[in-house]
Parts: sequence; structure tokens; C-alpha cells
Amino acid sequence: MAIRRKEIRSTRSLVQAASQAAIGCVCLALLLVASGCGQATPKDTRAADETAIRSRDAEWANAAASKDVDATVSYYTDDASLLPPNAAIASDKQSIRAAWSSMLGPDTSLTWQATKVDVARSGDLAYIVGVYQMTTNAPGSKPLADRGKFVEVWKKQADGSWKTAVDIFNSDLPVPTPKAAPSAEKKRVHHPHSKKRRHAN
Repeated sequence: MAIRRKEIRSTRSLVQAASQAAIGCVCLALLLVASGCGQATPKDTRAADETAIRSRDAEWANAAASKDVDATVSYYTDDASLLPPNAAIASDKQSIRAAWSSMLGPDTSLTWQATKVDVARSGDLAYIVGVYQMTTNAPGSKPLADRGKFVEVWKKQADGSWKTAVDIFNSDLPVPTPKAAPSAEKKRVHHPHSKKRRHAN
């Protein structure tokens, strides 16, 4: 009889321990759910970010139009890359500055406009698609006009401002067709009196 009572007590202890473990698991689950529900969903700032980026890009275009190289280069991140047409990639501020210095010559006019701005839901990256126009009026030669398109990748900085991390552009104009090389075969030259000489002989 004593053994039977011990078995009953042991069973009760096991049931109580299992119940306490189950209650603990339920409480932990409820705590996790409550903490998850308490986290606020990040605010969607895409509309405000788009407005800010469009404004920054317009300021950048004005800086380039005024041929201010220092201000123009300041819109790039420290690790930015510039991919100009028909040239090597510029991956540091020095080479980016050199590229812009050559583009913003005294006889060159450059403008551009954003046609599309798309901001990531995370609010830290965005890209711009747009068009540009460039005219060069070198003294003693015909004005050269170019038009094309560009893509800029913008990145939000630690202070909340936006800067360009990647910049690529290229022309819409077709590649000029090279002039045909003159024929290698030389035309035979006939002296006006050669026939007369042959007849005379």
C-alpha cells in the first residue's frame, strides 16, 4: 500500500512539473507576441525622400551649369563611381574631379533633368533616370550638340542628406560613320598628247 502511495505522489509530481513547463512556454510565447506587436512599423518616407532627392539633383545641375567643379563633385559619396562614356571608370574623388573639370570647360554648356525618381521602401537608397543636353562652342569650329540619358544611384547619409553613389550617362546620338578610305587603285593618267604621239610613230 505504501508503494502505491509513493507511485501516486510521483505521478502527481510529474504532472505538476509538466503543467508548470507548459505554462512557462505559453507565457514566453505570449511575451514574444506582445513584444513583436509593440514594435512600430517603420514610417513610409518615400514621398518626402523623393522630393528631397529631386531638389538635390536640381541643385546639382545648377552647380554644373555654373561650372563650379568643387560644388559639383560635393554631391558624390566618398566611395562613389562615375562611369562616363568612352572613358575608364572614375572610382575616387580625384578622378571624378578630373572628369568633371574636362566636361565643364569654358566653351561647354551642360544641363540635365530627372524624369523618374524611385525610392526604396527602406528609405536608404534611390535611383534617378533622366536626360541631359550638352553643347560645346569651341572657337573656330561648329557648335557640337549632344543629348543623352543618365542613371544616378543615390544613398542616404548618416546625417539624413542624400548623395550620389553611382553615376552613369551616355549619348543618344549614333556613332559617327567613318569616312570611306580612298581607293588603293590609282587611276591611270593619260597625257593629252599621248595618242597623237602613238599615231605619229
